[in-house]
Amino acid sequence: MAFGASDAPNATLGALDATNATLGRYLLPMAKARQVSGGGRAVEVPPERLDGFFVRFAERHGGITATEAGPDEVRVIAADGSSATATVPFGPLREPSVAGLVAHGLVPRRIALLLVRLGGHSVGIARDGRIEVSRTDRHLVQGRSAAGGWSQQRFARRRAGQARHALQDAAKDAFEVLVPRLSEMDAVDAVVLGGDRRALDELRGDRRLAPLFARAEPRVLDVGQPSRAVLEEAAVRALSVQVTLRDG
Repeated sequence: MAFGASDAPNATLGALDATNATLGRYLLPMAKARQVSGGGRAVEVPPERLDGFFVRFAERHGGITATEAGPDEVRVIAADGSSATATVPFGPLREPSVAGLVAHGLVPRRIALLLVRLGGHSVGIARDGRIEVSRTDRHLVQGRSAAGGWSQQRFARRRAGQARHALQDAAKDAFEVLVPRLSEMDAVDAVVLGGDRRALDELRGDRRLAPLFARAEPRVLDVGQPSRAVLEEAAVRALSVQVTLRDG
């Protein structure tokens, strides 16, 4: 893949907040960065903007001096020492290169989504970022109490019971909506998880959901309280490529 200015999309970049200011050179204003362990910032790049992302990265950092590509990630290193490392979604990458990653990201996909928090869950099937079928529910799970003694113990038992019922409902909906579609003729290509990791770990223990978790992507989407709107947003984000930026 040649890094040429003609490849960059003609997008107007708006104002970003201070924590994302340096990313404005690569992404739309809606892109949000998060700090990652070991230093650097991780961003989600929509597949249709991935080509232009690498073009602009090269332009801003004096060109690309090295590319390290494998089945699980693609890393480009710029002349000033900065790097951009893309984690391959729905791997492995058959053609380990930037061009191969771009083509891989643009492949149409049908995805199963499972978003879970103690206060609710949302499950669905999405084709190319659009929801085909879904089910969403909310649950009452009380917050933690600062009271002590017997009252605190009773409160803790009540909260544990509410959390247990919430996860049972989430497992039921995931089993009824998602699991049957894993084996359809027009089956899903991957499973994407989101929400609270502890809640997801609890669901992993449900044997009925074993086929679902066996095909789950490593990445877990950080989402708010699950709802239909959050599910629709997650369906689009699930197709994005996570890129970690590190300064030289």
